[in-house]
Amino acid sequence: MSRRDTYPIRIFLTVVAVTFLFSSAPPARAFEDTGKYQPISETEAERTITLTGRDLTYQQVVEIARNGARVELSPEARQRSADAYGLLLQGAAENVTIYWFNRGAGDQRETVIFSGDPTTPENTKLLKDQQLARFKDGVRDGYGPEIREEALVRAIMAIRANTMSYEAASPPLTQILVDMLNKRVTPVVQSRGTLGEGDLNTLGNIGAAMVGEGDAYYRGVRMPASQALAQAGIKPLEPFAADEAALISTNAYAQAQAVLLLEDSRRLLEWTDLVYAMDLLGMNSSVTPIAAPVQSMRPYGWLTWNAARIMDMIRGSYLFDEDATRIIQDPESMRASSQRQGSAWQAWADLRDSVSLSINSSDHNPATIPALTPESSWELSTPQFMKYHVKGGKLSGGKSGYIFSNANWDPYPLANQVEAFTLALTNMGVVIAQRIERFKNPFFTVVKPADVLNAETRKNAPTFGGYLPTDLWQELAEMATPVTPAGQAIVSTVEDLQAQTRIKTERARKAVDLSFELLAHDLLTASYWMEIRKIQNPSRNFGKASSEALAALRQVVPWQQSAQDRPKRPIGMVVYDFMQANPASKFYAGGPKPPEGRPLPKAGPQ
Repeated sequence: MSRRDTYPIRIFLTVVAVTFLFSSAPPARAFEDTGKYQPISETEAERTITLTGRDLTYQQVVEIARNGARVELSPEARQRSADAYGLLLQGAAENVTIYWFNRGAGDQRETVIFSGDPTTPENTKLLKDQQLARFKDGVRDGYGPEIREEALVRAIMAIRANTMSYEAASPPLTQILVDMLNKRVTPVVQSRGTLGEGDLNTLGNIGAAMVGEGDAYYRGVRMPASQALAQAGIKPLEPFAADEAALISTNAYAQAQAVLLLEDSRRLLEWTDLVYAMDLLGMNSSVTPIAAPVQSMRPYGWLTWNAARIMDMIRGSYLFDEDATRIIQDPESMRASSQRQGSAWQAWADLRDSVSLSINSSDHNPATIPALTPESSWELSTPQFMKYHVKGGKLSGGKSGYIFSNANWDPYPLANQVEAFTLALTNMGVVIAQRIERFKNPFFTVVKPADVLNAETRKNAPTFGGYLPTDLWQELAEMATPVTPAGQAIVSTVEDLQAQTRIKTERARKAVDLSFELLAHDLLTASYWMEIRKIQNPSRNFGKASSEALAALRQVVPWQQSAQDRPKRPIGMVVYDFMQANPASKFYAGGPKPPEGRPLPKAGPQ
């Protein structure tokens, strides 16, 4: 994606972007700058993660972003970046036309910025002055509210440090990004101003802090960026060549949102599986739908895995004992939960794989590719491609290559997979909402609470249900409507597509949070009915995972508690906090392996 060459053009684009976002039903609270800054907790500060540009995982980004793990660039990554940088300088010296370097960007792409060797005294001064001015001007980019998650900004920086090893960044630019992460200098970054394909304004804020402009947080304390760099012992960057382009031409903002989405949604899906198991125990369910022979009749890999996972959670429970009162078939929302949850896991895995590719590859324009020769691919020897061939010389260490204009900044298919996962969450959410309501029907539960509990016990038991789960579901359901594709021609009609990944990833993360809130009420319902089943027959066994989860919940939400002793806040929020503080893996870990890399089961009885 291109960089705006003049300040007036950037102002125009910001206005257009803001106008567009207002018309696209942004997430609730998107325009309220009321949140407090959320500093990280450096629980992994002694760990160092090596960035190679090839094998960074989303979990490692989370460790860097949220837990303060340090980073280092591998020798391979540093050399790759140095080779690209040398090729960029040599290409200009050979008068190869290079977008966003010796030519302008956007609608200025045919404008000559300089000619010949960029390291001559005249060109060196021009480029140093130009780059420093652009970095400083980054403090004015974007639009509020500010990003309040320190982890999100750190995730952006970690991803860019990894992918920038493919770009023609000067060695000082590469190093200062690493140093700021390791010294915990976190720039103040605006949340809006990107159209979702090339997060230019977002990275522009980070670039400004690198040269000491604007504000930054040093170890969680806000101060002028120049002071933060000084306290961290970091010399302000002196950018050169095409450093601004190498830093800001990226989708790292969207990728960072997607990384945090993956981590939070994994925790959500794990809790959803465990709560479903507890629902089955509370309903006294017939569990034939999740039996392996039944699942083998329609062997979708992730669905059969999820059913086996739930079955493993309830192994040894009373649901496998004979019970004359147990009905033959549960409501559809109970029977089909593993289908919806398995489908959400499959969408999660697809998104994870796309994020993994995205954060380990180049999304920059132009593509600077050392070591290519005219013989590397048939088209490279044609006159059209030879225009972008760099023969090699002293500035590139004798290495040749090519520099191509491209569209690698376009974030698809990642943008589609974010929305596909959001849709999968809403299709899972409707099941959760319906499960809560089905517990109110004695046709399925067979008994009513009043048949088992006396009036005093019912009075002191946790309350659940009411209007709130339906209200939460209705809010979540709205997320099922995809963001309308946009193609507004801007910058003299040069840039006529917008990907809206900022909106899409924000919506997806909100959908995860809403799902957690709804699931908290499902957990309340399941735990209430597990107590009823225990009172019905004290010898009933719930299985290890569900029993431990119920016992832990009762530490914060007692089964019997007088009104005056209850927390002075909504009980659903108490349960939500419990789930955030206690991952489901604390109660259930292991189980059947996911279907990745394994052949799907054969159809028919096994």
